[in-house]
Amino acid sequence: MGMSSRTSPKVAVLMGGPSAEREVSLSSGRECATALRGEGIEVVELDAGPDLYARLLDIKPDVVFNALHGRWGEDGCVQGLLEWMRIPYTHSGVLASALAMDKQRSKEAFRIAGLPIADSVILPKTEVVAKHTMPAPYVVKPNNEGSSVGIYLVFEGANGPPKLSDDMPDQVMVEQYIAGRELTVTVMGDRALTVTEIMTDGWYDYDAKYKPGGSWHVLPAEVPSEIFDMCMEYALRAHTLLGCRGVSRTDFRWDDSQGTDGLFLLETNTQPGMTPTSLVPEQGAHCGLTFGQLCAWMVEDASCDR
Repeated sequence: MGMSSRTSPKVAVLMGGPSAEREVSLSSGRECATALRGEGIEVVELDAGPDLYARLLDIKPDVVFNALHGRWGEDGCVQGLLEWMRIPYTHSGVLASALAMDKQRSKEAFRIAGLPIADSVILPKTEVVAKHTMPAPYVVKPNNEGSSVGIYLVFEGANGPPKLSDDMPDQVMVEQYIAGRELTVTVMGDRALTVTEIMTDGWYDYDAKYKPGGSWHVLPAEVPSEIFDMCMEYALRAHTLLGCRGVSRTDFRWDDSQGTDGLFLLETNTQPGMTPTSLVPEQGAHCGLTFGQLCAWMVEDASCDR
């Protein structure tokens, strides 16, 4: 995995940025930068702002390691800039990034390909707060922000529709709530790594995901082999279908009372969290890759025209 055989590339690690997930991205970026330095790679850390083009011209990196999360970094925007500048970069290209970030359009692609998804609609926020737009239980979330920022769960017997915060977009996704267990699979290149089950004390939200003790991971997931194999196959199919590159992570819910009929694909993330305790590096470690080796592989895998 080492790069000693040739001169080491100069890598700009892109992090931070203006999205709602800035803090998570900064911690991903710092951890990846440290890991790459540990592999003997020259690294420049770059907080992505409006001067990004000028900063990249100045730094002249051989590769951009994209550790951005959420809008701009995950939706094809920064990928387009890097294609324009002809700087090789990690993770997915313009089209796959934009498609995966638009939950409704990617679900449409999954549905046509025969992958099981939860029913959902895109509706104006004004309509969603005025009345129940779907029989409870259902979930309301942004269609194209990352992570679990602003997820509202409306249970059966709820007195009324959800009160959405002001920072929720004008158009939101209303999705059938799938009860059950949270499973996730990393795809690296053309290979699904393993299945992790995310266990939480309650609803798996932003706090559970990023605050210590809010959730814990079981890998490989203790599920029947047919469910395990279906998750692995569906994740690889989703990655290929969207045209993802490098590393992606696909999330599932499994209602174990329904057997194989209870497995649903929720979404594919093209810029999954990259701290050593994140789901993707943990699956890499399970398959024998150190965090440093995983990051170095992503640098070696970088290119334009993704």
